[in-house]
Amino acid sequence: MSVATVDHNSGGQPDWDELLRVLYEMDTPEGCKAEIVEGVITVAPPPSNGHTSIASRLHELFVLSKLPASLGAYQNLGLTVPRRVGFYIPDLVVADRALLDTPEPVRATDVELVVEITSPGNARHDRVAKQAGYAAAGAPLYLLVDSFANGGPTVTLFSEPDDNVYRRLQAGKFGDTFHLPEPFGLDLDTAGFPVG
Repeated sequence: MSVATVDHNSGGQPDWDELLRVLYEMDTPEGCKAEIVEGVITVAPPPSNGHTSIASRLHELFVLSKLPASLGAYQNLGLTVPRRVGFYIPDLVVADRALLDTPEPVRATDVELVVEITSPGNARHDRVAKQAGYAAAGAPLYLLVDSFANGGPTVTLFSEPDDNVYRRLQAGKFGDTFHLPEPFGLDLDTAGFPVG
């Protein structure tokens, strides 16, 4: 993962518009993704086969489920989290289809579910910085699929965001089943998730 920096304004915080401009103008290598995490632009390499397989399985689950017609499942949709000086590209987002009818970036505040699948180089961001960012934005559900957790692969569903933290979580290991509350009302079976 590489890092790009932007000059800070006199208040010590990077200028949000300048960060977005630099991000959009970057020549990111094909297959890589550039994000802003806590005011720093980072570039992550393409995901592993296991990572891609999990993202694909989750995407299929939501596409084939009986979601309300107004909702869609999107892989690699950029989300802004200005309160945490962030622009994240989660592995999967479930959001209102109408949000994509505008050229403006989608705000994490407006989505129903965000999914992050860890990679060795981004696991800390997904576990800490992005969790706080999604909570601060008020994203109602954050699903963290962590192949690299100490003690073995885990899945954690965070809910009930309040300021910078989620007040409720359901955690388990690969192979467990998780119930996703409304508007989903479905069970997520993690058996068969590949490790790594």
